[in-house]
Amino acid sequence: MEILLSILIGISLSATTGFRLFIPLLVLSGCSLAGWVELSPNFAWIGTYPAFAALTIAAVLETGAYFFPYIDNLLGIAATPIKILAGMLIAASVMVELSPMLTWALAIILGGGSAFGGTVISNTAHTGSTATTGGFVNPLLSIFESVAAFVLSILSILVPVIAIMVFILLTIIMVRIYKRLRRNRFTGLPS
Repeated sequence: MEILLSILIGISLSATTGFRLFIPLLVLSGCSLAGWVELSPNFAWIGTYPAFAALTIAAVLETGAYFFPYIDNLLGIAATPIKILAGMLIAASVMVELSPMLTWALAIILGGGSAFGGTVISNTAHTGSTATTGGFVNPLLSIFESVAAFVLSILSILVPVIAIMVFILLTIIMVRIYKRLRRNRFTGLPS
């Protein structure tokens, strides 16, 4: 049961890196310091005070950068490979009772895959917002994504099954909003 729980934590926490790169790492670091999550020995550095401080600064800077339309689009695209790697790292860091080969196979497939999925959703939402509103709504979208990344990161550690369900629900909502905005842009009709 603990193995399944660690895999679920890894998947759901990795998915949140698609919204913000450093917030899930910061939450993981804080939860490790609080003793709420066990890290693999190779990743124990994440649960240190220097890592927590560095991740706090990085999370604040990243969150601030996403408030600028067009820069948020460039940042989202440029950070995609790094977010996927972070998803793999996060997944591998919480899978403590698995063999190294299985850990990395799951981290690459599930952690990297869920991070990629979250990144695609975020990048599509920002691109759609920029295209349909000229970037006017992007700061609101950034606030929503930052809060969602934080809340989902906490849920990922406390109740990962619920975090995965919330992530799926957010995905459906964001896709519907994007389709509605896109349809309104091309037809000019209210939905």
